[in-house]
Amino acid sequence: MEVSGTQMIIGLVLGIALLIFFVLKTKIHAFIALLIAASVTGIVGGMNPTDVVSAITGGFGSTLASIGIIIGLGVMMGRILEVSGAAEKLAYTLVKKLGKKKEEWAMAVAGYIVAIPIFVDSAFVILQPLVKALSRKTGKSVVALGVALAVGLAATHHSVPPTPGPLGVAGIFGADVGLMIIAGLIFSVPIIIVGVLYAKWIGNKIHQVPEEDGEGFVRLDGAQVYKEFLDTVDEREKDLPSFAKAIMPILLPIILIFLNTTLGALNGAGILAINDTVLSYVQFFGNPVIAVALGLIVAIYTLANNLRQSEALDRMEEGIKTAGIILLVTGAGGALGNVLRVSGTGDFIAEQIATWSMPAILVPFFIATFVRLVQGSGTVAMITAASISAPIVATLDVNLVLAAQAAALGAMIFSYFNDSLFWVVNRMLGIKNVKEQILVWSVPTTIAWAVSLVMLVLADFIVGMF
Repeated sequence: MEVSGTQMIIGLVLGIALLIFFVLKTKIHAFIALLIAASVTGIVGGMNPTDVVSAITGGFGSTLASIGIIIGLGVMMGRILEVSGAAEKLAYTLVKKLGKKKEEWAMAVAGYIVAIPIFVDSAFVILQPLVKALSRKTGKSVVALGVALAVGLAATHHSVPPTPGPLGVAGIFGADVGLMIIAGLIFSVPIIIVGVLYAKWIGNKIHQVPEEDGEGFVRLDGAQVYKEFLDTVDEREKDLPSFAKAIMPILLPIILIFLNTTLGALNGAGILAINDTVLSYVQFFGNPVIAVALGLIVAIYTLANNLRQSEALDRMEEGIKTAGIILLVTGAGGALGNVLRVSGTGDFIAEQIATWSMPAILVPFFIATFVRLVQGSGTVAMITAASISAPIVATLDVNLVLAAQAAALGAMIFSYFNDSLFWVVNRMLGIKNVKEQILVWSVPTTIAWAVSLVMLVLADFIVGMF
């Protein structure tokens, strides 16, 4: 039976409308809502009901086959980095190395690194005591330091695997994970630069420091002796692992994946001749699953060696519990995307978009933006955007890594009341006024979104020239 394009679009619109309704107005979880949206999109769009079921299970399985193991390994490693104090060590070291007058930059760089393996909310909670101590001892506004940290965390949280969101997006688009990491690390830099400049500005507007008892905040001026803070750091660092041990579990998988991607590309282009056996081992150890597994093993034997076996296992299983729902939502997003592929809806929309003057790279970007504004979760927004747009951009001349980054970064816009990080940042920095809450976190996330938009258009233009 011939299915009209109008019917396909009606199916998609109805499916997305139901998804938004269920997430916002009912007790139905995003995982179930995505499955319902996929079913409605397929059936209303003209698919046979049994084919819809096959498309859902096929899409769910193929998506998790590519990234499910990595998410599980990544959250286990992140949990060890949390409980061992490795995340704190990274932040302390950066503060000491970058020195006085650069504390905002130190916190942003700490966030840039720490958010790669650790969930952004947890990472902010872990490092927030350092923000307060630094503010108390230097007299700098806790708002400036906290916003700089949060921007650094959010930048890599949205763009760098093995963070579950961008990793899931890469899996849905079929983008190379190594290139996704490289692109995310690069795109995060301008976001952090602009974010720190804004953090300094808002810190001057809202100059707030913690009270000596640590219970509240007071708005006053006046710096204290910086050496006192360094002495505090030295005392605290006695209980923390070394910097090398702290950063190795993060650095090792990134290096291995980077080598696999780089050497494979050079060999394929004939620039560098690599023995087939050597290349196969490079590809093995540089496969994201193996690379992250090795990072986890390093974390276990360098950071968790002071824990009893049962305690170490319990900590890792705590990480797995948090990963479960992300795996389900990611898989359900893949199911929705596969329904759009099989039904032909993706191809139809792609044909229409090809006639527009808007760059195709902005399709996943603006879908993610809309979903984020409606329901608040950055991870759900980027997964939903990838699910909808992957079948569309597959037939257009768009670099898949850039398309994946567009879906991930488009979800950064205007974090507000329906986003958990909005409340974590504002409450922990002692901001209670609604106007100031928006200035402290909604505005910088929107600035980061705007910077991402410009970067993606430029990157797409540059890639399109080659």
